[in-house]
Amino acid sequence: MAEKEESSGAGEAKTELQIIKELVDELHNFRDCYFETHGVEEAGRRDGDVKQKMEETLMRLEEKEDILKHNAEFLLQKGRCLNVTPDFSAAAEECLSRAVKLDPCLVEAWNILGDQYWKKGDLVASKNCFTGALQHEKNKVSLRNLSMVLRQLPTPNKDQHGKHVLESVDLAREAVQLDPGDGTSWCILGNAYLSLFFNCGQNPQFSQQALSAYAKSAADKIASSMPDLHFNRANLFYYEEMFGCALEGYSRAAALDPNWEEPLEKEKQLLEYLEKVTELIQNKGKVKTRRLKTMLSNLNTSALGPCSSPQFRAPSGRVGSLEPRPLSSLTHGHNGGVAALGKVVFSLASQGRMAFTFGMVDSEETCLVVMVYNTADNWGVLIGDSVVVPEPNVKRHSITHKDKSYDFKSIRVDSPLLLIVNGKLQNAQSQIPVSVSYH
Repeated sequence: MAEKEESSGAGEAKTELQIIKELVDELHNFRDCYFETHGVEEAGRRDGDVKQKMEETLMRLEEKEDILKHNAEFLLQKGRCLNVTPDFSAAAEECLSRAVKLDPCLVEAWNILGDQYWKKGDLVASKNCFTGALQHEKNKVSLRNLSMVLRQLPTPNKDQHGKHVLESVDLAREAVQLDPGDGTSWCILGNAYLSLFFNCGQNPQFSQQALSAYAKSAADKIASSMPDLHFNRANLFYYEEMFGCALEGYSRAAALDPNWEEPLEKEKQLLEYLEKVTELIQNKGKVKTRRLKTMLSNLNTSALGPCSSPQFRAPSGRVGSLEPRPLSSLTHGHNGGVAALGKVVFSLASQGRMAFTFGMVDSEETCLVVMVYNTADNWGVLIGDSVVVPEPNVKRHSITHKDKSYDFKSIRVDSPLLLIVNGKLQNAQSQIPVSVSYH
């Protein structure tokens, strides 16, 4: 008889736990699929609505606390409930710590506890939770979260950080392989490739792999409502000079999280930059006609410097002197075997922007903008300098965003070391790798 009663009690507890899990699942679904039932214009209410639903769910859970407070599964679900908001919760940490003590094999509890430590800023404890969870079971959540933590952990030197970044890519790849349909895992793989691109030599392949991963993430209905995804991808679009896509990304991130100021600030910065660049190209940097003619009168092939030597090695690896060509004759894309030669008529420092930007005018008085990446803070060119761009890579930009349009051509230069200024190559100190923030 006693055994029957015990068995019946266990069955009852199981039913209660099932109901509790369904309540918490419903809460997470409400958060993750918020924009399926609400318009983007209601995005500002999302955090408040999720918090209110969390408190309602918590009240339902606390009704069962007396009989289930020593049950690991109950503590896990209570921790999950408290973890639904972006802030650290001491109560969640306590519940989850108790859950893993009662059942050390509870992988989900380890993962959520690791998430809480992440929110708290304790990255070492967070890493230990995800590593511990993987010892019990290989799972996508531990893998992708460990990928994130590794990239954030402080390291004694750049080499160690580089190793962490490489390892983080492998972990994120593994998470995607376990569930190729999970958009959140694709987003974290995109971030890992983004970090790899900027920390390990800016190999264009890594940039394309990041964009490919972000595209798969954006196709997922849950991941596509994450503002971080749109912001991080926009930063990479910006660096790749896909300005229209970058503006759309910042705008989307700001719409999904109206309380987050950075995307709006980035969008505003980029619009101001494009406005300034197009204006300066049109009026040739506002240099007065007489001064411009004087500047151009002493522009000659002596400014080519090493480019005129038959031993000159161009960025493409081609050896031989380069032929100076008018800016108007340059074709879209890579212009092999030729050099763009002109005088600087304006410059914009790279503060708050990806590239040091300057305008150059050639002997035909054609003006083109040059965007130089990976420049040291103290590097720049002055109005009147003669600049040569060996084998220029020309891009045409045609951008429309929020009733504003911009149309101009530019030359992209990946390092100041590729330029010849006043007949001279630039020294090694003029270059420093650019970094892009991501969330």
